Amino acid sequence: MAFLRAFGCYLPPDIVTTDDIAARTGKNAAAIERATGIRERRYVAEGTTVVDLALAATQDCLAHAGIQPDEIGLILFSCGSTERSFPGPASTFAAKLGLTHTPAIDLPIASAGSLVGIALAADLASHYGNVLVVAAEIMSRRITYEDPDTSILFGDGAGACIVSRDSGFARIVDSSLHTDGNYAESLSLAHNGSLHMVGLEVIMQATRKIPRAIADLLSKHGMQPADAGVFLLHQANLNLIRKVAAALKLPDEKFFVNIDRYGNTSSASLLIAAAEWHAASPTLDGPMVLAAFGAGFSWGAVLAVPVD
Repeated sequence: MAFLRAFGCYLPPDIVTTDDIAARTGKNAAAIERATGIRERRYVAEGTTVVDLALAATQDCLAHAGIQPDEIGLILFSCGSTERSFPGPASTFAAKLGLTHTPAIDLPIASAGSLVGIALAADLASHYGNVLVVAAEIMSRRITYEDPDTSILFGDGAGACIVSRDSGFARIVDSSLHTDGNYAESLSLAHNGSLHMVGLEVIMQATRKIPRAIADLLSKHGMQPADAGVFLLHQANLNLIRKVAAALKLPDEKFFVNIDRYGNTSSASLLIAAAEWHAASPTLDGPMVLAAFGAGFSWGAVLAVPVD
């Protein structure tokens, strides 16, 4: 058995508005907001690393969980925008937490990595106790304004989550993960390159696959989409979230949204959304569904229910 114990997040202070992005790309600001739902995003200062962001989000998460770093049994670190190929940021991050024996594993799965981390943590918590899932992304350094359709979407930030075998506000019931490598080239980042994304392909596949993964996972446990109290999705694009809601025949209000303020922070976005949602709604009212779609293509959903 595993529980969601706490969330945390960190957003850098520098705000980049859609008007700013319009000036850099030559696109119309109102058109950008209509297409994406994004009004502003955050960019890191020069010299900031993904580990810096992860540490700030983790401090927030641990404070909410009421535990110390030495109570973490396992670290799963998701990042698709790290500064080097290897080692990944997990080992450096663990060292900066003062942990020199705790296993720290990298999950370089852009956009969907934090969901994969939570699903893995649910299975591993029985052995490791408290599993820290952390995701940090600096997407502002991985875009080029020569590709305006992609560069308008992304921002920087970090989120964190403690999955525990002992206690939490929600029990993780099950997860469902999928990968289809036939579309791998549609969302990719080459070494020392800029983000490449075939937006229409990503949106088309995500619109089909996310609702199906959610519906199948809920059906497996005798539930319908309408039974869920809240849906927390990777914040990729507001129109995508609305398409998922429509496919599940649910009102938009069931889906927490903060993409308007932060843009797409890749694998960090799900945890940032979860942290903000939980801060505003500390009591879970009904089942909770977390879902994401990202590089690979990889996608899936996690189902959690309130603790009795």
